[in-house]
Amino acid sequence: MLAEEAQRAERVLVLWSFYSPEAQKCARDLAWLRRRIDRPGIVHVAGGPHASAEPAATRALGFDLVARGEGEHTIRALAAALAGGVELALEGHGARVESLDQFPPFAPVARRFNALEITRGCIYACSFCQTPFLAKARFRHRSVGEIARWTGVMRAAGCGYVRFLSPTAFSYGATGREVDLGALEALLAGVRASMGRSAKVYFGTFPSEVRPEHVTHDALALVRRYASNTQLVIGGQSGSDRVLEEAHRGHTREDVVRAVRVAREAGFLPNVDFLFGLPGERAADARASLAFARELSELGARIHAHTFMPLPGTPLSRARPGRLSASTALELEHLANRGALYGQWRAQQAIARALARGRAAGVGCAPA
Repeated sequence: MLAEEAQRAERVLVLWSFYSPEAQKCARDLAWLRRRIDRPGIVHVAGGPHASAEPAATRALGFDLVARGEGEHTIRALAAALAGGVELALEGHGARVESLDQFPPFAPVARRFNALEITRGCIYACSFCQTPFLAKARFRHRSVGEIARWTGVMRAAGCGYVRFLSPTAFSYGATGREVDLGALEALLAGVRASMGRSAKVYFGTFPSEVRPEHVTHDALALVRRYASNTQLVIGGQSGSDRVLEEAHRGHTREDVVRAVRVAREAGFLPNVDFLFGLPGERAADARASLAFARELSELGARIHAHTFMPLPGTPLSRARPGRLSASTALELEHLANRGALYGQWRAQQAIARALARGRAAGVGCAPA
């Protein structure tokens, strides 16, 4: 496709957006493309969380331009410059989008559909997460009317399901920490009406996980009534209250236990995210997390295991990469063999080391 566009136009924009763990792969893909299609009119522009946090390192990976911050206004400015035949520049762009309703959530003309973004930004500002530091620590919600309009577009295009993008799904419509059940019902009812009864509506599962303190019988009753999923993804992260507090999670171990019990009572299979190797985690904390994982699995939950990665742009970007002890790794293997645990925690150990090496060298994510 790029070769065809390069034949038809004098200048072509190639837009890249990626997270930090994907930076080195994207750099290899870029080098591969340049070896095969190399002409001055092709301009490669990198954006997304990694480019925003590490612009110089991203430029060093071989990209022509690096876009920082939210990309909607930037894309329009680049397109206008391209159409007008003027020099491409990014100065003064990357402005924050105050209303998500201003921009479509996907490209219907190109028949490209993705998880529909309903909320941007996050007030919780967990120290390991890029979201609040890229998109700011406040919620911005797409309106119910616009969400229903766009799910209607998806249905008309033949899409039989929809997923949602949110840092904390049950925070839809809220400005603070309390769940707004009225806003949640308006959202889910509007989507169901626009998509029809036969469509699959997934809410509270990837990529719209939920916080444990938000899991209540009332909230889950709405999911049961309007959505299709029988599983939830709940952010637990650690079995140590001390580690949870230091990571600014804003909930306790007991909140997670209660959420799992409520989810099971409501007929859902809870998948609980765990983040092993967080900075400050001691041997006793790791043992507490393993014991907690076993406890939750006995309550009917599955564990979704991760290894801490020092992501650029976060308060923990310079922290040591997560490393699991042999005993921790063995216990995770045992849980996985029982079907009680899944996840990419093995690969993430290597990615975490690569991120730390790349940060030290000033070149982004170095190859593992």
